[in-house]
Amino acid sequence: MRLPPLKIPRRRWFVLGGVILLAVLAHRGWTDLTSPWGEQEVAFRPAAEQCGVSGDLRYCIYRAHQGSNGDVLYHLHGRGLDEHIWNDDTYLTAMLQAAWQERGVTPPTVVTLSYGSTWLLSPKGKRDDSGLLDDMLARLPEIERMTGTPRRRLLMGESMGGLNVLVAGLSRPDSFRRIAALCPGVYDISPFGPLADAREAIRRTGANPKMAFGVWMLARKYVADEKEWRRVSPLALIERAGPSYPALYLSNGLYDGYGNYEGTKMLAEEAVKRGVRTDWRPIYGGHCATDVASLADFLTSEGDPR
Repeated sequence: MRLPPLKIPRRRWFVLGGVILLAVLAHRGWTDLTSPWGEQEVAFRPAAEQCGVSGDLRYCIYRAHQGSNGDVLYHLHGRGLDEHIWNDDTYLTAMLQAAWQERGVTPPTVVTLSYGSTWLLSPKGKRDDSGLLDDMLARLPEIERMTGTPRRRLLMGESMGGLNVLVAGLSRPDSFRRIAALCPGVYDISPFGPLADAREAIRRTGANPKMAFGVWMLARKYVADEKEWRRVSPLALIERAGPSYPALYLSNGLYDGYGNYEGTKMLAEEAVKRGVRTDWRPIYGGHCATDVASLADFLTSEGDPR
């Protein structure tokens, strides 16, 4: 037997539609009310900016109003950022500038470098995208004709940039005097190792699986195999280090979503064993939580880290 179609009075449709509309508006209003209403901005005087392009490398030169101490600090940004990040008043680089200004410290000239939103400094290998390490180092003399010959070359980077400064500084230790790597992508496992090792590392470190997979994909875009991976892995590069290597500043949050804390701690411990001047700053926090005060000291101090 065929049942007659269900008929709902038009008035009830209007009532139901009104209830749904009110629920949507209430949800939207609550979302707007409970979302952040603004951003915490840093009070500082921005550095003068001069930007340019050299091949595929984009750069900006930043000169503080209080002058330069003669050093050149190369800043390599994190994933998704660019060469203009140094003067962002909501970012850690603004806090660093504010710290120098509050203390009356003359800072280095800063040069931010970028090959785009995502990149890895690797020696030339089998991958088409490899070779950025060689390219970057070859372009520094051109940039330094504008900054002046540096008294000391320094490196600073966070997250992806933290890994990149370790690759550059530990690969070419004679070219740099200090390396500040914040929340760098340092891992005790290889992207070419067994999948079971990766799963165990994600569990052990508390890493976000999505973030860990992103790092795995990034590595495989620039390095082709285990041999090439060892040319960029900081834990492999530190094996040939000694007291003459650049001083290291390493920091990482215990609850880093990329699972970087474990590897960075291992790197710091190995560096100390090999006589590398090392300042290890474990932080109670998440990805790229940073002790700006000690970082500001490290980048302008004349003496060795403690």
